[in-house]
Amino acid sequence: MRFLFLFFFVFNLNAQQSYIDYLSPYHPTVSNKGMVVTQNNLSSDVGIEILNKGGNAIDAAVAVGFSLAVTLPRAGNLGGGGFMLVYLKEKEEIFYIDYRSKSPLNASIDNIFDLNGKNISPIDFSDDIYDKTRYGYKAPAIPGTVAGLLEAHEKFGSLPLEEVLAPAIRQANEGILVSYDLEKAIDDTHQLKKDPESLRIYFKNGSAIKENSIFKRPDLEKTFKLIASNGKDGFYKGDIAKAMVKAMNLNNGLFSLKDFESYSAEISEPIVGSYRGNLVFTAGPPSGGGITLLTALNILSFFDLKKFNSDSAVTYHLISEALRRGHNNRSHFVGDPDYFDVPVNQLLSKERTIELAKTIDIKKASKSTVVKPLELIKESRDTTHYSIIDKMGNAVSNTYTLGYSFGSGVTIPDTGILMNNQMNNFAYRYGDKKERGRGASTGNRFEAGKSPMSTMAPTMVFNEKGELILITGSPGGSLIPAAILRVITGVIDFDLDIGQATMLPRVHKDWPTTGILYERTLNSDVVRIINKRIGHKMTSEHTMGSTQSIHINNQTNYGFADLRRPNASVSVQTN
Repeated sequence: MRFLFLFFFVFNLNAQQSYIDYLSPYHPTVSNKGMVVTQNNLSSDVGIEILNKGGNAIDAAVAVGFSLAVTLPRAGNLGGGGFMLVYLKEKEEIFYIDYRSKSPLNASIDNIFDLNGKNISPIDFSDDIYDKTRYGYKAPAIPGTVAGLLEAHEKFGSLPLEEVLAPAIRQANEGILVSYDLEKAIDDTHQLKKDPESLRIYFKNGSAIKENSIFKRPDLEKTFKLIASNGKDGFYKGDIAKAMVKAMNLNNGLFSLKDFESYSAEISEPIVGSYRGNLVFTAGPPSGGGITLLTALNILSFFDLKKFNSDSAVTYHLISEALRRGHNNRSHFVGDPDYFDVPVNQLLSKERTIELAKTIDIKKASKSTVVKPLELIKESRDTTHYSIIDKMGNAVSNTYTLGYSFGSGVTIPDTGILMNNQMNNFAYRYGDKKERGRGASTGNRFEAGKSPMSTMAPTMVFNEKGELILITGSPGGSLIPAAILRVITGVIDFDLDIGQATMLPRVHKDWPTTGILYERTLNSDVVRIINKRIGHKMTSEHTMGSTQSIHINNQTNYGFADLRRPNASVSVQTN
């Protein structure tokens, strides 16, 4: 009898320990209902509010996109642009919406850089001249966010637009509680202080708005209401467009009403690759991030990562070499497909992949010179991404940006709209034979009316049965593919939960630059092995990206908001 008691005691103890002995400190949020993962908790809650009203994932995504303009003004926006993937469960269809910003139609090298007819090549420009595309009224491209979000709503939404925008209108009216991060981000952004309207909004008596104060946005409330009542025309053909053009004209900017009247978001198919039997869908051109990601996954398919640990030196070496070759693919022939015939099939072909994979030595770092371009710009990290799934299984992966943190620093008076600085993303050094990097890209050369290349890459992964298993994406400029790649390999190659996969240390290796950037959480012994034995120059980095992800496993949603940036959160339906 005593033996039986001890047996059951030990059995129950072990059963209990199997639950409470947690495998990882990074716990996903679990739900079989709707889920929203964004970089701001208040906006995540807005998405759930819309789902609870009977809206679908697309309605929630639109609501979140507008809400983030209030809660995360450094990246959430109406004055920028981005890319979105939409998955409709019932129809088993996936769509790609390109709402990237576009260069003004009357823009030229001469008027962008105020050359006044001087015969000066961009090759000879100094950094201070390039500042015209970074800050102030010459930096913004025509914003596409409103067109993209409303195109998604018009084609795939279910609730009236007024109902979808009501939470963002309420947030703008009532205000939000300023977080520590928001105060510090504003205080650290010099271009905001140079614009009178931005200075008025984000600073009080010369100091950034204070933590725990209430930040109301009556200007954005007015703009939101105009859009709610008039749709896209309220932004691109009405008072808002006129206000933007007026502000541009007063400040030597380049916008015209024709730019707004002619702007449209484009709906097409995403690009797709296969990885370990799973289909990976992501953004196509003008995204170069999607090309980079799929190239890297194609290359890694030739190596059995499961033979190594997720944090081994060989794993990081192979990921770095694959990323370098992905960045090589995007550095030459990726641009706006309306202006340049991007050879997507060739870049992602089996022949090209084999050519690149053969240049990788599993024991030794390669030189940039062995990675040849296919025969035929400093980027900002201050973007934001969110992932959403509804109870029916419809899903959205959306990444949008202002460029730099708080973009150009310019806020259009009376609208609250903070403008992007995406004119900085063109290749102005086209034709410079001394330039090996993306600054001389054939595909991304500057042209009027054109969208600049971006590294944004909203992503969805489907298993061999055609079931959606992963929704992810990240901010981070050129580091975006590295962040997404690490999450995908963590889930697929190493069978990690989404929390563990998200918090794996990340590495980035570009082309043609030398060395690996690595997060400081990477094991120091691994860093030493990669440096001394394999031969990579190692440079520490603070953090890379901020993936907001949902992993779907056995019809259960596991959400995880990356801990690399504050205030990100997962919100779920409870009713």
